[in-house]
Amino acid sequence: MTLAASLLDEQRRPAVVADLAATIDTEVSEKKGLSGTAIKAAYGTAKKVRSDIAASATDRMLPEIATALEPFWVDFGGVGDFGGYLAGRGDEAADALLAVTDRRAEATDRDVLRKAYGSLRGKAHDNVKAALPRVGAVVQKHAA
Repeated sequence: MTLAASLLDEQRRPAVVADLAATIDTEVSEKKGLSGTAIKAAYGTAKKVRSDIAASATDRMLPEIATALEPFWVDFGGVGDFGGYLAGRGDEAADALLAVTDRRAEATDRDVLRKAYGSLRGKAHDNVKAALPRVGAVVQKHAA
């Protein structure tokens, strides 16, 4: 069974989305310093537009996220810690996930969301890379 088939299964998908949205909330809340303040402000702005922005965006992007992670999942082989595996291929995995969000940001007709994403994009690679252990743990939990 492919990663996409596992994560998108109608019985499993709501839990996958909820866990990934919770991961986003945790990652944002733990950011520190000036860049952390900027991330929290942009996320807060996005949540004002739509309070469930993390869950709704994750649900819409989940098919593309699963496709982006599929080659990593196949290479991983299901043995060990997928979050650690992704972290070990951090630049490549972060780029694969950011390609999904970049396409979505370019396609949105909501200027506020596009602007918020644009303000964060410069640091996004490092932030996504830092989140890979948690993202991988969620994926492994629901794909297994």
